[in-house]
Amino acid sequence: MSTIFGNKIRTLREEKQIPQRQLASELEIDTATYCKIEKGDRRAKREQVETLAKLLQTDSKELLRLWSADKVYDLIADEDEATQILNVVAENITNYKRQKAKI
Repeated sequence: MSTIFGNKIRTLREEKQIPQRQLASELEIDTATYCKIEKGDRRAKREQVETLAKLLQTDSKELLRLWSADKVYDLIADEDEATQILNVVAENITNYKRQKAKI
């Protein structure tokens, strides 16, 4: 698993000097589970990402972006043409948004 999201929340937590056990408690999970999220061994749930943004006083959209990036990374990282796949997806999203804006 990728750790883009985990690295970010660990950095924010350390900057704010918040113990892992405190964030785990706020998320209503055990400390070991929280540690796995930071290490990238376990994926946080979407609602946990939003809660972490509040607790760490950071932009929820940024954390959701990083969380989503980890999901995409895990899905295609081993593909030979990962960059080309991302380009196709980006192009299709752009076209979709254009079509949606016309409606």
